[in-house]
Amino acid sequence: EAGEEVVPWDRGEPHPLLVSWARGCGLAGAGRSALVVGCGLGDDAEFIAGLGFATTAFDISLTAVRMACGRHPGTSVRYVAADLLNLPAAWRHGFDLVVESLTLQAMPSPPRDAAIRAVGEPVASGGTLFVNARARDEGEADSGPPWALTRAEIDAIAASGVEPVRIEAAEFNGARRWRAEFRRPG
Repeated sequence: EAGEEVVPWDRGEPHPLLVSWARGCGLAGAGRSALVVGCGLGDDAEFIAGLGFATTAFDISLTAVRMACGRHPGTSVRYVAADLLNLPAAWRHGFDLVVESLTLQAMPSPPRDAAIRAVGEPVASGGTLFVNARARDEGEADSGPPWALTRAEIDAIAASGVEPVRIEAAEFNGARRWRAEFRRPG
């Protein structure tokens, strides 16, 4: 928080795979609600809010939340400290869009398995979940962090009641990535 350390995941801009996905599908908030999981310093959240979503963004780190607020003064984003494994009950099926970018891959297993099952819970009926994570093949060694996710782990997100719309492998900065879109029926 004092600025004495480099935050390795801070790009100073929204993740390019999120931006290209949003532009590719013509994503527009029009007053709908969004939740950004593990928001860090807020760049993805600010991007989503800029598309017209009433955006809530959370991080388990209160320091990250304070830094996001300081980095984006006057923002419309509601930044809060929260834990993906113990979300507020009011958030269950409460958001039209949920964005998870780089959070699941930051968690060792366990508790990553529980987080995979939880990440779709905030998606409202008819809502969308976007996931961006490093990719690896089943059985491929991974010394993390970050710990790349297998296709089976991405598929397991559906255990929260969301259905896959599109799951694709993408290259980004020399690393394989999953870019996945899920939808809750309704």
